[in-house]
Amino acid sequence: MTDPAASADLQKERTDMSKVSWSNASWLARSGLCLAALVGFALPAVAGTLDTVKQRGTLQCGVSEGVVGFSEKDAQGSWRGFDVDFCRAVAAVVLGDAGKVAFTPLSASQRFDALKAGTVDLLARNSTWTLGREAELGLAFAGITYHDGQGFLAKRALKVDSALSLDKAKICVEAGTTTQLNLADFFKANSMTYEEKVHPSAAEAFAAFEGGQCDVLTRDQSALHGERLRLAKPAEAIVLPDVISKEPLGPVVRSDDFPWFTVVKWVNFALVNAEELGVSAANLDDALKSQKPDVRRFTGAEGGFGKALGVEADWAVRAVKAGGNYAEIYERNLGTGSKLGIPRGLNQLWNMGGVLYAPPLR
Repeated sequence: MTDPAASADLQKERTDMSKVSWSNASWLARSGLCLAALVGFALPAVAGTLDTVKQRGTLQCGVSEGVVGFSEKDAQGSWRGFDVDFCRAVAAVVLGDAGKVAFTPLSASQRFDALKAGTVDLLARNSTWTLGREAELGLAFAGITYHDGQGFLAKRALKVDSALSLDKAKICVEAGTTTQLNLADFFKANSMTYEEKVHPSAAEAFAAFEGGQCDVLTRDQSALHGERLRLAKPAEAIVLPDVISKEPLGPVVRSDDFPWFTVVKWVNFALVNAEELGVSAANLDDALKSQKPDVRRFTGAEGGFGKALGVEADWAVRAVKAGGNYAEIYERNLGTGSKLGIPRGLNQLWNMGGVLYAPPLR
C-alpha cells in the first residue's frame, strides 16, 4: 500500500526537477541565440565565386604560357585558342560579355597554387584530371573538354616509327607533370631505359629539343603537333603514332564552391549539347524560334535552368554566341580550320564514333 505522504514528496520532487530542466533549457536556448548572434556578427558570410565575378565584372582565367591551338597570343597581343574560347564562353554566361576576361598565363608548377589562392577563378589550360589532384589538392575538374594522350615528337634522324624503338633515347620532359610520371611508367613497363632531360617549363623543354640536347620530346599529342610546327624545319621531326596514356583535359575550379563548379561544368556541357542539337553561332536566330522541346530548354524558353544556376535564362545561348558550339571551337583552333589539322578522333560526339557525351539540359 502506497504511503500518501511519500507519494506527495515524490510528486513535489518531480515538479522541482521539471522546473530546473525547463530553466536549464531556457538558459541554453538564450545562450545559443546569443552565441549565434555573436558568430553571425563576427563571421559574415563569404561570397561565392559566382557573386565575386559578377561584382568584379571580370573573369580571372588561368591559361597555359603558350600551347599552339589551346592558348597563345596572336600578333596583335590578343589571346586565342581552344581553352581561351572556353573562358570567353563562361564570361558570356556569367557577365553577358565574352570580352570580360583577364587571362593569366601559368606554368605547370604555378597553376594549381594560383587557383587555390584565388588568383584565378578558373583554370582552363592543358591539365590532366587525376584522382590525386582532386583528393589531395582540393580541386574539382568540371568535366572533360579534350580527350588527349601522351606521345613523342622524335627527330627523323633517329629513324624510328614507334615509341617501342626509343630504348636508350635522350628524352626532354617538363618537370612536375603527369607527363614525367607516365614516361617513367612506360619505359619501366616495356623493360627499356632512357636518359631523362628534365626542364622546369614546357618552353625550356622545347628549346632543349630544338637545340639538340635530346632526340625526343614528350608531351600531350595535341601539344606536340603545335611544337613540331614551331621548329625551324618541321619536316625533320615526326609525331609518333603511339599514345601511352589517358590525358583527360578540362577546366578546373576549387572544390569548396559547388555553385561555381556547377556553372562551369554546365557551360562545358552546353557547348557539347549545342553541337548535338545542331545549334551553332551561325543559326542562333533559328534556334530561338524553334518549337522543339529540347531546343526550347536550351535557349531558356522553357525549364528555368538559368535561375537555378544563378545566371540569365538564355545562358546557354550566350555560351554559343561567344565562340560557337563545341565543333566550331574545335575546328577553328585545332581541326580543319586551323594550322594543326588534328582529327576529332575521340573528341567526336558519341553518336558519331567518339566519346564526347554531355548530360541533357532537362
